[in-house]
Amino acid sequence: MKRILSVTVFLLIAIMAIAQQETTQFMRQLMALPGISDVQPLQSRSFKEKYVMKIQQNVDGDNAAKGTFGQRIFVCMRDVNAPTVIVTEGYSANYGLNPGYEIELSRMFNANIVLCEYRYFDQSVPEPCNWDYMTVDNSLRDLHNVRQTLGQLFKGKWISTGTSKGGQTTMFYRVTYPDDVDASVSYVAPLNRSVEDGRHEVFLAEKAGTAEDRAIVLKAQQEMLKRRDAMMPLFKQFCDEHNYHFYLPLEEIYDYVILEYPFAHFQYGTPASSIPPLDATDKELFNHFVRVSGPDYFAYPNKYLPFDVQAVRELGYYGYSLKGLKKWTKVKKTKGYLKKIMLTPELRHYKFDPTLYKRTVKFLKKEDPTMIFIYGEADPWSASGVCTWLDCSKKTNMRVYVQPGGDHGSNISHMPEPAKTDIIDRLTKWLQ
Repeated sequence: MKRILSVTVFLLIAIMAIAQQETTQFMRQLMALPGISDVQPLQSRSFKEKYVMKIQQNVDGDNAAKGTFGQRIFVCMRDVNAPTVIVTEGYSANYGLNPGYEIELSRMFNANIVLCEYRYFDQSVPEPCNWDYMTVDNSLRDLHNVRQTLGQLFKGKWISTGTSKGGQTTMFYRVTYPDDVDASVSYVAPLNRSVEDGRHEVFLAEKAGTAEDRAIVLKAQQEMLKRRDAMMPLFKQFCDEHNYHFYLPLEEIYDYVILEYPFAHFQYGTPASSIPPLDATDKELFNHFVRVSGPDYFAYPNKYLPFDVQAVRELGYYGYSLKGLKKWTKVKKTKGYLKKIMLTPELRHYKFDPTLYKRTVKFLKKEDPTMIFIYGEADPWSASGVCTWLDCSKKTNMRVYVQPGGDHGSNISHMPEPAKTDIIDRLTKWLQ
């Protein structure tokens, strides 16, 4: 037994020695930064070195007395003197663990990446979890601290970027800390003016896809409602098998799945040809609907609860239209659905504050930052994007680009010419 123990100890010492030998100068520099802890190397197919770590953040603003927590960040290094992209994720950053992780901006400019998980998600949750501190301004203070800390190592130009809620974060970050980065690219970011903004329902009824596409979608919704008696057993069985739980009766959740369907359908460009014909079997039609607009979206425990809290408080969201459907729905009004379906009862007291929206609109209209917005023409989120009102014709720097026919996955690489070249040329100039 002693011999086995001795051998085990020897092996552990040997492994530790090897690990110490493999610790690079850059890793040692990361570990020496203030507030950085638990630095772990990761595999990467694109970067010279890659690490995941925690950075200590204040739970509330600059007041450390209210508590701190560890925010998970990923650092992907090519060259400390190259440009660095700070990715302002809006949710979990778990995908950063993938050895193949990279983004188009890091490829275009041979840049480093600092990927920041959003507070209250996944590995970045304060304990205790006080939801009062889940605010956009606190999340921006997190980013500012990351930028100041990692800026001690990365000496090149900095560019912020994010997609969807991450794109919102990029926008708000630039508004609040305009000098932290040298350029910003915000992808498909809505800027909602209330909990139920009101513009998305109009977009889905009048602008999403073609008139023929919209008619096919509406008829499919109506068919699902007309077949309620046949569909409900399938729906209940599906929810039971997946152990879904809801705050509303199952009959109402069924309606909300159908109300959500057009947004989900157009958001990522589902072709109308994939919708089963009206004479399809119950099973065929049911399977299509839950694949595009599944009930998991309305179930609890809700992995997107931190976002839903922010949507109710500051970020806003979209509403639902009952037009053409109300005849068959159990739900006769949808106002306030987000609180009733998505939030736990103890969080429903929060009210929407338009301060963030107003501050952002004022900044973007008045200022001219080195900033690019990317939207998709067919993406329902574009209905509340800055592309609907921001006039850059008299600005030197800031630009808004809309990808023709693009959905919520629109990006620079798929932008048509000459827009694509114009975007790359601007970014190249700003990062020199």
